[in-house]
Amino acid sequence: MENTQIIKDTQDWLEKAVIGLNLCPFAKAVHVKQQIRYVVSTAKTEAALLDDLLQELDFLMAADPEVVDTTLLIHPWVLTDFLDYNDFLDVADGAAAEPEFNDALQIASFHPQYQFADTELDDIANFTNRSPYPMLHLLREDSIDRAVAAFPEADAIYEKNMQTLRELGLAGWKKLMAT
Repeated sequence: MENTQIIKDTQDWLEKAVIGLNLCPFAKAVHVKQQIRYVVSTAKTEAALLDDLLQELDFLMAADPEVVDTTLLIHPWVLTDFLDYNDFLDVADGAAAEPEFNDALQIASFHPQYQFADTELDDIANFTNRSPYPMLHLLREDSIDRAVAAFPEADAIYEKNMQTLRELGLAGWKKLMAT
């Protein structure tokens, strides 16, 4: 599969699910302003993905936030098993916590098989974090702080998202993503 198709699939998911269902009320602004960087990693090992992650963390730190506010590091050829991916998140969080990043960045997780603890695999709530490909979402702490200040009930987003997806149901999700 070509990178352009992977990015297109990711943008479709972002527009239909994340923005379309308002799963993240902060995503629309950076999408409309074209401040999202889409990077497809060619990594086939965790070590190579970690190298790509560190490179993207460096890039994001140096980038003007008005030009690139956030990065989606899509890695379709490594960590395709969710449990392996989930284990890697500790490594990714450790990388973002390195002193050179000065606590300025954090990572959100999305995966096609995403499963929250204590849920069944097919629980629709898991779909809040299900993406077409495994990916690491690199976010600026400053951007999160501004978004939370503008949306004072940010801690309620997770529960609202689960309710939205429960109302939509699995059949509705499949229909949404097929359009």
